Amino acid sequence: MIDLDYLAYLEDFLTDNRKERFATVLSNRTNHFTIAVEDVFQFHNTSAVMRSCEVFGIQEINIVEQRFGKDIDKEIAMGAQKWVDINKFENITTCIENLKDKGYQIIATTPHNDSCLLHDFDISKKSALFFGTEKEGLSEEVMSKADGYLKIPMVGFTESLNISVSAAIIIQDITTRLRQSNVNWQLSEEELLEKRLAWAKNSIKDIKRIEARYYSK
Repeated sequence: MIDLDYLAYLEDFLTDNRKERFATVLSNRTNHFTIAVEDVFQFHNTSAVMRSCEVFGIQEINIVEQRFGKDIDKEIAMGAQKWVDINKFENITTCIENLKDKGYQIIATTPHNDSCLLHDFDISKKSALFFGTEKEGLSEEVMSKADGYLKIPMVGFTESLNISVSAAIIIQDITTRLRQSNVNWQLSEEELLEKRLAWAKNSIKDIKRIEARYYSK
């Protein structure tokens, strides 16, 4: 449970404009969809996907790095890492199991089979969308354990898009349609409080000293 007194104490250090901005952004956040990125060698692509999640309101991104062990490119992410929840996994099996336990269906994004076209994708179901590298695509494990497949309609000679471009197109489409639907997609009251607390802490420069002052009272 969130300590509401502690939250109020921290929010006293924020401007009214900042708190209003948090409220507006949080009203558009969702955990109905989540994104998973598997073994992307060029980690600036993962950082760009993270930025798309933040811009279009997806609160969580799941990163599987069992081969390359890269760090977030903060210049590409443009601060998005402060506002989205990053779940890191050392292997794809654990990631898939974790997401299924949370009630997500696993959707593999791939242009190479009879996937559902983006505009036909059912946005009513709680879904985790998996993205792989442009060259290698998703692993066999993701493909075999997926509950469905999704692709962007293309009419040119090129068969694939860069992962960050694909993710941005898909995320923008499904979140726009989600907000226009009757699906209960917004964060719960508890989730909203958790994010208000986390974002307040991320916004206060000398947070450790401020916390120490509160708990010493």
